[in-house]
Amino acid sequence: VPITFMVVHDMLLEQGNLKAGEWLLVTGVSSGVGVAALQAAKALGARVIGTSGSKEKLDRLKTLGLDVGIQTRKTDFHDAVMQATSGKGVDLVVNNVGGTVFAECVRCLGFQGRLATVGYLDGTMKSEIDLDALHSKRLKLFGVSNKLRNGESRAVTVQGFTRDFLPLFASGRLKPLIDRVYDFKDLPEAKARMEADAQVGKLVVRIP
Repeated sequence: VPITFMVVHDMLLEQGNLKAGEWLLVTGVSSGVGVAALQAAKALGARVIGTSGSKEKLDRLKTLGLDVGIQTRKTDFHDAVMQATSGKGVDLVVNNVGGTVFAECVRCLGFQGRLATVGYLDGTMKSEIDLDALHSKRLKLFGVSNKLRNGESRAVTVQGFTRDFLPLFASGRLKPLIDRVYDFKDLPEAKARMEADAQVGKLVVRIP
């Protein structure tokens, strides 16, 4: 089981408090974290909106339960999100992209929404915060990282993962999405596919 799913447990349940029937927005949904978040959220009964620059990737992810796919590489997805949620906005955002879409993610949140910052695919680590939206909509913003966590804190996530997600793997409701499997001698090919952002899910390299 990829460690990605422990990260997903942290941001969806431990901090994100995602409930069945709620709306989740995942930016960069075809990334490893994005796909795992989609799978876990659907297993929990949530509805999922995802953004990606690739229509082909979005079409593939719809077979995993993606409810709404928004094809874009820009910060222009607010209107589509509001249309999908009947003007309510989403309950939780998982931001894999980074600072360039942070403000748009805040705009997409509904009342008492939560925003998880987990990735920086765009390399942008800073963004402005709309304090009026934060105040009036009673929003919660949090980061997802193990960098400064101590052993006790990490153990909480492991226990939660074991309790909430392992039964889903055992029943087959959760299953890691493998994009391609490579022999070790083909490592340069795997690296090139990853750098080209061509994969959906995980790349696996067999170690001899």
